[in-house]
Amino acid sequence: MKTINVAIIGVGVVGSSVIEILQQNQDIISARTGALIVPKIGIARNIHNKHVNIPLSTNIDDALNNPDIDIIVELMGGVELPYQIALKTLANKKSLVTANKAMLAYHRHQLEAKTLESSIGFEASVGGGIPIIKALRDGLCANHILSIRGIMNGTSNYILTQMCHHNTDFNTALQQAQKLGYAEADPTLDINGSDSAHKLLILASLAYGIHAKMEDIIVDGIEDIDLEDIRFAYEHDYIIKPLSIAKKQDNALELRVHLCMIPKDSMLAKTDGAMNAISVIGDKVGESVYYGAGAGGSETASSVVSDIIEIVRSKTAPMLGYVTGFHHSLEQNMVLIPKDKIMSRYYVRLQVDDKPGVLAHVANVLAEHNISIQSLIQRKPKELGMQSALLLLATHICTEVQIKKALTTLQNLKEVTKKPYMIRIESL
Repeated sequence: MKTINVAIIGVGVVGSSVIEILQQNQDIISARTGALIVPKIGIARNIHNKHVNIPLSTNIDDALNNPDIDIIVELMGGVELPYQIALKTLANKKSLVTANKAMLAYHRHQLEAKTLESSIGFEASVGGGIPIIKALRDGLCANHILSIRGIMNGTSNYILTQMCHHNTDFNTALQQAQKLGYAEADPTLDINGSDSAHKLLILASLAYGIHAKMEDIIVDGIEDIDLEDIRFAYEHDYIIKPLSIAKKQDNALELRVHLCMIPKDSMLAKTDGAMNAISVIGDKVGESVYYGAGAGGSETASSVVSDIIEIVRSKTAPMLGYVTGFHHSLEQNMVLIPKDKIMSRYYVRLQVDDKPGVLAHVANVLAEHNISIQSLIQRKPKELGMQSALLLLATHICTEVQIKKALTTLQNLKEVTKKPYMIRIESL
């Protein structure tokens, strides 16, 4: 039986779990691959207090330059150093497995040209233990993908679940997420939308062969949500979720990451806690939904090991080398819709002085920007226990540029006492 040696760069929670799976489940892995896959060396910044029974080193070159290593597993995080590791791995004709969504979001297409003689696996970069990469690249590859909508960040979803179902304010919900290990000590990338955006860019490459960048798409965080927004959504049969959205219209594609009010009876609305769910609609297969743990050591490691197994199985199948699953790009036919031209319905929260004429001024501003109001709720100061009133409204469909210009104008009204807040409404 052939032996395949693996080096793990980044022996943290996930890296340790990868080693554990390869060792404890060696029998089933060998049966599925016809090869003995051996974790040969681990690379870590600090090799002390690492409870693994393989040799460890602090020198990355001990893995990259070792002729006995067949597969490099990169789990260290960051962008530029992992990218250099990926380049050197492929230059040395070794295969690469990575869970690094940020690195792939920025450098996936540069790596594409380097995979002619090596393979890249990155199932764990999106959705943790959910096999969404293989679903798009393999299972659904005969379909034109009409849309992808997903909850791709467990931290944000946990916070919103606590707010929606337990009336918990944002800061308290965030602290709970940190105590449970769902959120990092610095949760910035989770709550500002960057983590989900990295994942959406990867999925867009797989589904559409398009090379979009972070600055090309809408990326909004969840930091400014209020319990009043949750209440409005509930009263209108919506649930607020952190969605990543790709929608194809003919040869135009929109990509966006932000909070959404979605129908409370939809499948994504029922995805609670730190769980992830991704809905994909193909032109032939219809809708399929992928649900599971979006993070966690053993869950993510399971996806990493599945990539290792696929690489070992596919040594004679050159298709695996293509990062996006396309032999040639479809970009020449696919146009990314500019952010300002994306259309949606919108919910707007306005904090205003409680006096006559304010509502008329607000309605006039919206009318000036060709925005019509679909529904409106007014909360009086006495009801809120505050000095100002709240106007909570939902609009009919308009463009991003219309709503943003209207919000800027509203913010400058003397009757508006706080910066307006907006959430998009998605019908699904």
